[in-house]
Amino acid sequence: MLKSARVKEKIQTKFRGEFSKVFLRFKFFIFFAFLTLCCGTAATVRAQQPSSSPPPPPAVTATNSGKSAKKEKQDRKQKAADAAKNLTAEQVAESTVLVYGGFGGRDTLNQIRKTSLERGKISVLNAEGKTEQANYERWIMRAATLDKERIRFDQEFPGARYALIFNDAKIFGMYNDSVFTPREDASKAFENQIWHGLEALLRYKENASTVALTGRDKLLGVDFYLLDVTDKQSRKTRFYVSSKSFRVMMLEYSEGDTKYTRKFYDYNYAQGTLVPFRSVLFAGDKQIEETDVQTITFGQKVEEGIFQAS
Repeated sequence: MLKSARVKEKIQTKFRGEFSKVFLRFKFFIFFAFLTLCCGTAATVRAQQPSSSPPPPPAVTATNSGKSAKKEKQDRKQKAADAAKNLTAEQVAESTVLVYGGFGGRDTLNQIRKTSLERGKISVLNAEGKTEQANYERWIMRAATLDKERIRFDQEFPGARYALIFNDAKIFGMYNDSVFTPREDASKAFENQIWHGLEALLRYKENASTVALTGRDKLLGVDFYLLDVTDKQSRKTRFYVSSKSFRVMMLEYSEGDTKYTRKFYDYNYAQGTLVPFRSVLFAGDKQIEETDVQTITFGQKVEEGIFQAS
């Protein structure tokens, strides 16, 4: 009886031990399965969450942006070109005055150019068809309008020196302190320098001249406004104004059946105002005059007596 009880107890003890081992293995399996499931779920959640910084846009988007920026730039250029095409005659004239005044306009021109002294060389075609060269001096006392201007133009040829003077809207000559009446062609050429020169445009408003935009032209790759200036005496001058720089590169006028063309070169600034230092005059296709400015000074004191007949 006692022996039988011990055997039973021994069997039960062995059974409990085996059961414990199986239960521990089962718990480990359950824990491992749970841990695997949690890790898989966390990985899935992380995979589904959006990244804090979005991925860069595809290359095609960058290309489209580049094309868009280029198109906007082209549109701006086109608008500027269209605006330039729509300028009025007065806007072209005023832009030219602004540029020649060193972007100070007529106020700067009036202030700086109260007087002018210009020295240089001139070549002219004389009545015999021969070219003569001379040194020259041009003195100017500025007035409110061109018809009240006082101008003296001295020319020194190898055999003679004389002056042409514009004062009180009249032209006369001076030779060795003696007054003379110039030849008609010489007097007309001097008058044309005044009324068909740059000042006819730069002072169109003061002279009560009218301006008209007659179109555009392209010469040697340069685009020009064709601006007609007509004064109170119906003298008309056509100015070729660069649409880019608003400089006058050429002007035209007619006397009878002859068409005259003056071309301007070697622009530079003198005391802050724009000056062409070389010009060439043509009658038809024939060159009849060339002027080269060596020095020009504004604001220098000028004696009024040099414009008077002695």
